[in-house]
Amino acid sequence: MSEQELNLTPSRPYLARAIYEWICDNNLTPYLLVDATIPYTDVPQQFVNDGQIVLNIVPHAVHKLNMSNEAVTFSARFGGVSQDIYVPIQAVLGLYARENGQGLFFDPDEYANVKVDENTLESNTTEDPEAPKKKPSLRILD
Repeated sequence: MSEQELNLTPSRPYLARAIYEWICDNNLTPYLLVDATIPYTDVPQQFVNDGQIVLNIVPHAVHKLNMSNEAVTFSARFGGVSQDIYVPIQAVLGLYARENGQGLFFDPDEYANVKVDENTLESNTTEDPEAPKKKPSLRILD
C-alpha cells in the first residue's frame, strides 16, 4: 500500500450520505443500524437489542438531521419524548430501506486503524441539554 492510501479518510460517511439520499429520492424509509456499544453513542437504551439499535431517520420523523464525517446527529421522539441522538460515524453499521432491505452495510473493522478525534466526540456529548440557551442577538456594525 502506498503512503497516500494509508492517509485516506474512511468512505463510510460519504457512502452513508449517498445511500440516505438515494433511499429518500425513491420515497423509501431509511433505517440506520447502529452499534450502541461504541463509546459516545447516545441513543435510547431501552430500544437497544443485542448491542444494536435500528433508527428510523425518514425526514418527517427527525429534526435537524446532520450526517457529518464524524457523526450522525438528530432529534426524534421515542415514546412521545423528544431526544437528541448522537451516533459516531464508526458506530454506523448500515443504512438501508425498510421496504426492501436495499442499502449498504459497513465493515465493522473499517475504523479499527483509524484515529478518531475524541475531543470532537466529547465536545458533542458533554453539552447540558437542560442548560438555558442563549437568545440570539443582532448587532449593527458601522
